[in-house]
Amino acid sequence: MVKVLDPRWQLFIRVTEFGSISGASLALDTPQSVVSRQIAQLETEAGGRLFRRTGRGVVLTEFGEMVYPRIVALTHEAEQLSDDMHTRSGQPMGDVRFGMLPSTVPLLAGPLCAQILRQWPGVRIHLTEGSSAQLEEWVVQGRLDLALLLREEDTAHPHESLLVRLPLDLVVPAGHPIAQRKTITFQEVADLPLVLLGEPHPLRARLAELARDMGLCLKRAVEANSIRLQHEIVASDGGFAITAGVLAAQDARRLVAVRIVQPALSRSIVLGVTTHRPHTLATRSVAQLIRSICPGLLKAS
Repeated sequence: MVKVLDPRWQLFIRVTEFGSISGASLALDTPQSVVSRQIAQLETEAGGRLFRRTGRGVVLTEFGEMVYPRIVALTHEAEQLSDDMHTRSGQPMGDVRFGMLPSTVPLLAGPLCAQILRQWPGVRIHLTEGSSAQLEEWVVQGRLDLALLLREEDTAHPHESLLVRLPLDLVVPAGHPIAQRKTITFQEVADLPLVLLGEPHPLRARLAELARDMGLCLKRAVEANSIRLQHEIVASDGGFAITAGVLAAQDARRLVAVRIVQPALSRSIVLGVTTHRPHTLATRSVAQLIRSICPGLLKAS
């Protein structure tokens, strides 16, 4: 990338965004002492204090508030110039940071990386795995360019593309009598000991609201904050889980997904795109590829 700006100004931007030196240090995987020292050097060279320390972190001084928007604008211009120079041949090049939900990794990570390598060898894809809440926070902060996010029903936000809508299923042990069924009603589900996501969680709140509307009360056997944990507990006869999507290969012999009906329920997977900085030809190309291949790869059978 073209080094139009002193890289220490990137630290300045990050500290401003996170509101603390420790937060920026963690996000950048850089020792806190290094961040503090480089900010101090910037302040000396700039001829004024950029930050004022508070009990909860740092805030911009009047001088820092004057400098910040100009540094951000220059940084965006430098990134755009770098992209223009790298892609003058029309071929995407550069880094793309993409966040994936754990349940999508076995289905998508390999095919996506293989296709990027074949089509655009100059693109360097950086994959991150995390919960929807984590990935959304990192997209907002600009730590990720793109991410797969979960949405309840049709609640996609601006700057998001709907990729696939997945039905909610009751996941049961393969040897349980319910595993022989094609469908199960939500009323029947409410009578079973459930492995539920911990509160607060959008899906947990949605299921609880539906139960209340139907005059039901969900029976909680245990709380587990990931699909992987939920499925492991179900496989050990610790309860039943309500999840969406295709069972992972290692679960196919141990677990069965039974479609929930009356009412039928679904969740959506969307592609979130950061608005933190301008997008390059590489990020735009990878985003389009994700929109193209994800629906087929992630669609439940």
